Amino acid sequence: MSLTQGMSAKKLLAYYQNKADQDAREAKARGDLVCWSASVAPPEFCVTMGIAMIYPETHAAGIGARKGAMDMLEVADRKGYNIDCCSYGRVNMGYMECLKETAITGKKPEVLVNSPAADVPLPDLVITCNNICNTLLKWYENLAAELDIPCIVIDVPFNHTMPIPEYAKAYIADQFRNAISQLEVICGKPFDWKKFKEVKDQTQRSVYHWNRIADMAQYKPSPLNGFDLFNYMALIVACRSLDYAEITFKAFADELEENLKAGIYAFKGEEKTRVQWEGIAVWPHLGHTFKSLKGLGAIMTGTAYPALWDLHYDADDESLHSMAEAYTRIYINTCLSNKVEVLMNIMNKGQIDGTIYHLNRSCKLMSFLNVETAEIIKEKNGKPYVSFDGDQTDPRVFSPAQFDTRVQALVEMMEANLAAAE
Repeated sequence: MSLTQGMSAKKLLAYYQNKADQDAREAKARGDLVCWSASVAPPEFCVTMGIAMIYPETHAAGIGARKGAMDMLEVADRKGYNIDCCSYGRVNMGYMECLKETAITGKKPEVLVNSPAADVPLPDLVITCNNICNTLLKWYENLAAELDIPCIVIDVPFNHTMPIPEYAKAYIADQFRNAISQLEVICGKPFDWKKFKEVKDQTQRSVYHWNRIADMAQYKPSPLNGFDLFNYMALIVACRSLDYAEITFKAFADELEENLKAGIYAFKGEEKTRVQWEGIAVWPHLGHTFKSLKGLGAIMTGTAYPALWDLHYDADDESLHSMAEAYTRIYINTCLSNKVEVLMNIMNKGQIDGTIYHLNRSCKLMSFLNVETAEIIKEKNGKPYVSFDGDQTDPRVFSPAQFDTRVQALVEMMEANLAAAE
């Protein structure tokens, strides 16, 4: 009997999150390779080569959600990393410094002993990609320099126009093939193209069930609270090329479909308004942001951030052009007009009444375009919006009082619009 048989999706999520970290620890103990990877860098290549994967962004988010970010941020501060650098990167560099000290002294530093951080090993190589931001390049170059390990960089150009031209797909496909060649040298063995096809197929099954979950927000009332996407996102990031993600997402999608049939919705009380959340979650204050909205009867039924991992492509395409397109059409890697179109489609599908924009100190690329995006969308559909100041993992940047005031104002505007439309 399988250990996971009969588990709920929530239990599967916890089980496979822990298992992915355990896989990496066991690989390290065996002398096998461990890779630290950027969140939207293709995992398909490393998984094909049998390399265990750890995702520093997901790891940092987990530290932040468990209220442990400040300890790691202070380690990074002492190392000289400025507060204006990405807090995911600073948390990760702080954690890396703690692991380095442990490796040298054989004893965990006190800050690591008391940390709620998941226990993951140091990497033997890192792989990064600039399809979500260029900060990742310097961050991973620093990791490689500090640890004296290989760094594979996959260059994915910004899309100033849409649709994506063929020459861009060809260039990215060449970047993929170059990464494969580098891995062959690092691993000392040839790339298994047959297994690669299996890994691509697995990735597509995981993405399919991830999209099944997201699609449940279209119903009104909704069986899905969008905040659940933030929690389950850990597996679409870290395990999308493994069956861990497919198993968990299928179970959750099935549960949501059954709830919809039974008339069981995300809010037991009245669903008064529906909001879109634009930006990364505020992990150290995730509970507060959720409860504040719920207390006002506002449910989140749309968010583009988890949709970054809607990485559907043709797994049979040996040219890799389809896969290249999937990894370059990330909406924050595209022009303003396309970003507006993406967000408006989400609003229409989720029957959204208004939008909350997270002006994230860490994520400059997402935040800088928010003001223009918000104004264009409001002009097109008349839906109200508010913004608030925050950060994905640095708890000092977020003000609960400011958030509550802004959200209350948004709810009042949405309710006034709905009343006027009746």
